[in-house]
Amino acid sequence: QVQLVESGGGSVQVGGSLNLSCVAVGSIFSVDTMAWYRQAAGKERVMVARITVNGEMTYSRSARGRFTVSRNNAKNAAYLQMSSLKPEDTGVYYCNADLIYRDPGQGMALRRNTDTWGQGTVVTVSS
Repeated sequence: QVQLVESGGGSVQVGGSLNLSCVAVGSIFSVDTMAWYRQAAGKERVMVARITVNGEMTYSRSARGRFTVSRNNAKNAAYLQMSSLKPEDTGVYYCNADLIYRDPGQGMALRRNTDTWGQGTVVTVSS
């Protein structure tokens, strides 16, 4: 099966930095757009940053200038470098990907999942 595995969350003080990683594992054929979302307690999940396979980046207003999204296509991985962290950055960060994989249950036929999610990694910023 295909999974997105996130890592790098933790607890930091205001102004600190964290680096998140996301790797697509399994019978991956290709990965298109990858994105990072944040879900704060009791709130909806919101997009933080997005990067296409060609490296085009999009940021939320709150992330722009403080966060940097990048990727390594050879490793099917995306990263989120977060700096100047604020308490409002606290939440569960989820990786999302539009990807194509080989389905072993269908004779390794190619399948596309445009909305693949990781399990999330927790980021806590305290003052």
